[in-house]
Amino acid sequence: METIRNIAIIAHVDHGKTSLVDAFLKQSGTLKHMEEICVMDSNDQEKERGITIYAKNTSVNYNGNIINIIDTPGHADFGSEVERVLRMVDSVMLVVDAYEGPMPQTKFVLKKSLEIGLKPIVVLNKIDKPAARPERVIDQLFDLFVELGADNEQLDFPVLYSIAKYGIGKKELEDESDNIIPLFEAILDLVPVAKDNSDKPLRLQITNLDYDNHLGRLGIGRIYDGTVKKGQQVVIKNSFGESRNGKITKIFNSLGLAKIEQQEGKCGDIVTIAGISDIFVGETVGVGDFEPFEEIKVEPPTLTMEFWVNDSPFAGREGKYVTSRQIAERLTKELETNVGLKVDFSNNNRFIVSGRGELHLGVLIEDMRREGYELQVSSPQVIMKKDENGKKQEPIELLITIVSDDLAGTIIEKVSNRKGQMVNMVSENGITNIEFEIPTRGLLGFRAEFILLTKGEGIMYSSFSHFGEYKGEIAKRNNGSLISSENGETMKFSIWKLQERGTIFVKPGTKIYEGMIVGESSRPGDLVVNMTKNKQLTNVRASGSDDAMTITPINELSLEDAMGYIGPDEFVEVTPESIRLRKKYLKETDRKRFSK
Repeated sequence: METIRNIAIIAHVDHGKTSLVDAFLKQSGTLKHMEEICVMDSNDQEKERGITIYAKNTSVNYNGNIINIIDTPGHADFGSEVERVLRMVDSVMLVVDAYEGPMPQTKFVLKKSLEIGLKPIVVLNKIDKPAARPERVIDQLFDLFVELGADNEQLDFPVLYSIAKYGIGKKELEDESDNIIPLFEAILDLVPVAKDNSDKPLRLQITNLDYDNHLGRLGIGRIYDGTVKKGQQVVIKNSFGESRNGKITKIFNSLGLAKIEQQEGKCGDIVTIAGISDIFVGETVGVGDFEPFEEIKVEPPTLTMEFWVNDSPFAGREGKYVTSRQIAERLTKELETNVGLKVDFSNNNRFIVSGRGELHLGVLIEDMRREGYELQVSSPQVIMKKDENGKKQEPIELLITIVSDDLAGTIIEKVSNRKGQMVNMVSENGITNIEFEIPTRGLLGFRAEFILLTKGEGIMYSSFSHFGEYKGEIAKRNNGSLISSENGETMKFSIWKLQERGTIFVKPGTKIYEGMIVGESSRPGDLVVNMTKNKQLTNVRASGSDDAMTITPINELSLEDAMGYIGPDEFVEVTPESIRLRKKYLKETDRKRFSK
C-alpha cells in the first residue's frame, strides 16, 4: 500500500539543503537525467547567489512510498517562508555543516520546528572536509536543543551523515556508502506516515502561494481531512470564522520539478489548487460546516523603502517599463505571492515598499530591473515600534563574524561604532568567531565594508533576535559624496586627478549627469567635481604622457552595496543596464535651498 510522508529540509545558508534534495531527486529515479546541480534553485538569482530564496515543494517515489520534500530558504530575510511551510510537514531534516556547526539561521529554523512540536532528524553534511569535527558539532547541537527548550523526545534526536554534493549518505560515520539510500531508509523509519482521514469531509490549509499567468493565484497546502476533487464547490474560511464560497478548477501534484494535473488530491498529500483568486496564506478550504485551522502568522516587515518613478536626465533610455502605472502593476503582481511584502499605493509617483530585510527588497528590485523596469529607490529605513510604556523599540539582530585573529580587533571596533555589543568570542586555529547583538540599522551597508576589511575572506551571518530599546543615532558614513557638476562623459584625465580626493565609482567613458554621485569623498561633506574635463594638449609629445596616468581600480557598486551606501537625500537609479547613484535634488542650488 502506498504511504505518504511529508518532510522539510531546513538549514543555515550554504550548509547543503538544496544539494541534498538534488541527491534525493536523482537517486530515487524521479529525475532520470539531471545535468544541473541545485536544480531546486530554479530562479536566476538563486543560481547566481547560490542561495534558496523561495520555498519549493517536490515529491519523490521511493519503493512505492510518496515522500513530499520541501526545500526551504536558509537566509533570515526569507524566514517567514520557513515558518509557514513547517505547518505542512510531520518532521524536519536539519542539515548542519560538520565543521561550522550551528549558525544563526540554524537556531531560527530549529526554534520554529521545536515550537510546532516536530522531532528533527539531524544530518551532519560535508563530513569530507579536512577540518570536519562531527562529535564537537553534535555536542553544540545538543546544547542548542536544550537552550531552545526541546522536550525529552526532541532531545533524543537521531544523527545521520552525508556528503550531499556527491550524493552520499550514512547512518554511522564509519559506514561505507556511495549513495543516499541510508537517508531514504531513515526517512521511512523515522518520519510518521501521514494520517489517512479520507473518510472525513475535506479540510485543506493554505501555507504558500504561487502564480500562473493563465490560472492566476494558486494556493499550496496540505490535505488534512478528506479528498479534494476538480470542479468541487468549497467554502473558504479564515481563522476568524469569516467564510466565502469558491470552486476548485484545477489540482496539481509535484513530481520532481514538474507540476502534474490531477483529478483529485489524496488525504495527507501536498497539492496546488487553482480557481480561488483571493486565496491567502492560513485560510482553510473545506466543505460543509467545519472548524478552520489555527491562524498562520506572517512575520511583519522590518525595513521600508520608497520606490519612485525614474526622473533622472537618463530616464526612459534603457528601460521598457518606466511609468508609475507599470511599476504599480508589477508591485501588485508581486503581492500575489510575496506574502512578506507590503506596499502603500497612496501616492501616484512614489510607492512605500516594506519587506523583511535588505536581501528581500534587493531581490525584488533586481528581478524588476531584469524584467525591463526603470525606477529609483531610497535608502532602506528600519521600522520601529513602541512597547507598552510608549518607549521606542527597534529590531536587534544576532550577528556572527568569522575572521582571522589579526582582524578581530578591527571588526569589534567597527561593529561597536554601529551600536553592536559583543556577547561571545572564541578563537581557535588562528580563526576568531565573534557573536554580537546589533540593531538592524547598524547592519545596513555593513556587508560591503566587512568584505573590504577582510578582503573577501571573512564570513558574516545575521538573523533577527528580538525587539530591544532604541540604541540612539548611528552614523551611517562619515564621508561625503563626490557629485558631478556637469552633464557629459567621464574622462580618464579627470578620474586620475580626482582619485586622490576619494574613491571613484565610475569608469572612464561613462555617461554622467549633474547631481549624479560619481564617488565617495575621503572627507566629511559632499564635494562637487567636474569629471568631464580632458587634458589640454599643448604639443605633440604631451599626449604621450597619458600612459603615465595610472587609475586605481574603480569601485563599481552592486545593487545591495548601493542601497547600503546612499544617505537620506540620495537615490539609487535602477535600470536594466545600469546602477547609478544620485542626489534627490540634482542642482546644487536646489540642494542648498532644501537643506535649510
